[in-house]
Amino acid sequence: MNVLFVRVGADQSSGGGNWNGPVDSRTDEFCYVAIPESRTIHSGMERPYSQLKPFLAKFDVSFPEHLSGRQMHLDPDFEHLTYGDQGQRAKQLQERLSPGDLIVFYAGLSDVASRGLVYAIIGLMYVQRFVFASALNGSARDINAHSRRELKTGAEDIIVIAKPGVSGRLRKCLPIGEYRDRAYRVRKDLLSIWGDLSVRDGYLQRSARLPYVLEPDRFMNWLASKNIELLPANN
Repeated sequence: MNVLFVRVGADQSSGGGNWNGPVDSRTDEFCYVAIPESRTIHSGMERPYSQLKPFLAKFDVSFPEHLSGRQMHLDPDFEHLTYGDQGQRAKQLQERLSPGDLIVFYAGLSDVASRGLVYAIIGLMYVQRFVFASALNGSARDINAHSRRELKTGAEDIIVIAKPGVSGRLRKCLPIGEYRDRAYRVRKDLLSIWGDLSVRDGYLQRSARLPYVLEPDRFMNWLASKNIELLPANN
C-alpha cells in the first residue's frame, strides 16, 4: 500500500492572499476553504465562497475582501469524494497510486485561539479509480473542480474517484506540524512513529514533489489509533 500526502486549502502561497481557513486548536474543529478558481467553468457548476459564510461564522471569521464574490476551486471535493490535478502532479498521482492506496490531505490553518498556523490532516481518500476530466460530459462534469472547467482540447487533467465509506473530510483535524529549521515540518515524534516521509525532515510547505510515507504500515497503524470520524459526503 502507498500513502501520498497532498497539501490543499487557501493560503498565502495558493492565491489565498495571506489568508488561511480557520481552526480552533482547543477543539480541532476547522473549516475547509478551497483555493480560488482561476479558470472559466461550465455554467451552473459554480462554487462561490459565499457558500461557506455560515461555517466561517461559527469561528467568528469572515472572508477577506479579495475572496468575496469569487469562485472556489473545490478540490478535493469531499461531497463527491474526488480529487483532481494536472501536469507533473497528475503524473505523480498516476505513478505513485493504485486502487486501494491512500491520499492524505493536509492544510495550513489559522488558529482562532492562538492566531498562529496549525498544519493538520483534514481528509482522506482511498483510491478507487482514475478518470480523465475531459472524458466527463454533461452533469457528470459536476463531480470535481477540474471537470467543472472548460478544458482545452487534449487536456490531461486526472481525477481520482475515491472509495466511499472510508474516504472523506475529517470532523476534527489531526495536527501534525511544527515550525523548525525555518519551515513548517511534520513533528519529529510523528516522523519516528510513521517511519519518515520521502521529503527532507518532514517538509510540509508547498513543493513540486508530493511527499509519500516510506513505511506505510507504520503510518496506517498510527492512523487507526486515532479513531477518526469522517463527515457524511454531503457535508
